[in-house]
Amino acid sequence: MNRRRFVGFLILLAILAVFNAFSVWSIYLLYANGNFGLMVFMLIITFLVDLVALNPKGYPYKYMIPAMILLFILTLYPMYYTFRTAFTNYGTGHIFTRQQAVQKLLSDYFYIPDDPQEYNFSIFVRLKDFAPTDDFITLFQSLETGELFAAPRPSVVSRDTTGSISLATARIVEITGETFEMNAINYTIMRSPEGKILSIRSSAGDRFIYFYSPQDTSTRPNAPYYFSEIRGVWLRNAEFTDRTGNQIRLFPNSLFTTFATTERKYALKTITTFSSGRAVQENVVYNRQTGKILLEVDGSFFDEDDTGREIVVEGYISDVGLLNFSRMFRDPNVRGPFLQVFGWTFTWAALSVLFSFTIGLALAMTLNDRRLRGKKIYRTLLIIPWAVPAFISALVWRNGLFNETYGILNRFLVQGLFGMSEPIKWLNDAFWAKVSVLIVNTWLGFPYMMTVTLGALQSIPEEFYEASSIDGATRPQRFKKITFPLLMVTVAPLLVGSFAFNFNNFVGIYLITQGGPAIAGAATPAGATDILISYTFKLAFEGRGQDFGFASAISILIFIIVAGFSWINFRLSGSFEEVSR
Repeated sequence: MNRRRFVGFLILLAILAVFNAFSVWSIYLLYANGNFGLMVFMLIITFLVDLVALNPKGYPYKYMIPAMILLFILTLYPMYYTFRTAFTNYGTGHIFTRQQAVQKLLSDYFYIPDDPQEYNFSIFVRLKDFAPTDDFITLFQSLETGELFAAPRPSVVSRDTTGSISLATARIVEITGETFEMNAINYTIMRSPEGKILSIRSSAGDRFIYFYSPQDTSTRPNAPYYFSEIRGVWLRNAEFTDRTGNQIRLFPNSLFTTFATTERKYALKTITTFSSGRAVQENVVYNRQTGKILLEVDGSFFDEDDTGREIVVEGYISDVGLLNFSRMFRDPNVRGPFLQVFGWTFTWAALSVLFSFTIGLALAMTLNDRRLRGKKIYRTLLIIPWAVPAFISALVWRNGLFNETYGILNRFLVQGLFGMSEPIKWLNDAFWAKVSVLIVNTWLGFPYMMTVTLGALQSIPEEFYEASSIDGATRPQRFKKITFPLLMVTVAPLLVGSFAFNFNNFVGIYLITQGGPAIAGAATPAGATDILISYTFKLAFEGRGQDFGFASAISILIFIIVAGFSWINFRLSGSFEEVSR
């Protein structure tokens, strides 16, 4: 091995070392977070990359490493994740794992005991450039004993999906005399001659001035800042712990003008059950206030309210088997809208291909006529709808032409030229909304069909037409016997591909009607012009709640249908090639 190759080998080892270090770190984090599917994919990618890089026989495959990594991460893993999600209840109310749901029950739920200990409180803030900050100290005074306690700004424990604090905690310390210690820092209370606490000074040089107290009317000018920046951010879900371990929160019974001791509402305990004659111990969640065990059914924890009615308190992701697939056809509230969307998807794709192909073929035959002058000008003008971005054309049609009030079609044609008293509800009536999306999709699709059919027409030998003219064939007969069969050799696979494209043409539907108008009585966010892909999008990201499991099940159905069309396309392509030979 010469020096140059040795240096290259060392560089390769260095790159592999960095890649493997990153992979090991990623695999560890994925394992810790319970994301075992992506962890397995990372293991496979790491193994294959190392195998290709270190094996002399794998040299030709080194150039495929980036594509292989992207294939696993951007294609194979999303397919696995979608397939996995389709068999779960993942969605609104079922976002967390069971372990996370139990942890939320244990930490986020509390109740006020019958005789809580209440505390008045005062807020002392640190100023910066004479403006208040959210760095503050809370002083508590027991209503029962008059004792004083202090607590720093609570530390964030967890946040919700919007980034807001869902739990913040801090420990309160008792104040004896005029000094106290928090977090290894000494604080001194500064009082007025009347004994009122004016500020708190720390040994670090910070000064916290008296800012707000619900019981002190003189601090009301500071209330807006307190409600928005201190209570609204920090104290709303703050939990303070006293020296005996009691939790102290804002007291709702006093309209949050005091703090009071609270109790954890739920806890874990071990019970013994019998299964198949064997004693089995299991951990269950129970209500500490009532002593009742929470019922766990279909990925949800159920508790009883004051009237004895069962209510859902937390949900978690659980396997539901084929439930999401059976809902499409068995649930009466889902079956009707789903079958309507399913049928319209096929109708939409078929009519889009039919209209765009028919118009495109007619224009292509016109442009292919030798007697036509100015072909380049016509061809340039007719290609414009294809050249303009589809989303721009869709928005122009929606806002400029189909608008019910000031759209060109209603103002100048329907009510102006034809004199109709009522405008056509292009986007708000189910029938006319379907007409609208078909018009726009035909407008966007006919230039493509015109281009491919024009190319196919020009590839047909003129000798065929000359021979048919000698035999006395008419123009319709020549089109039926020569033009159309030879045209389909080239165009038929493209028609199948166009059908598959329109089957998933999300933009063509969503930018015009957003899938609307809504189907009356539908239990899911289904609209009259929704196709399966837009319906899936609305299930996952719109509507009354997110239903990722059901949306994933429909995605699998779409994948199977489109894969079937692709198979037909390949079959058509192969069969036509054999005929042409």
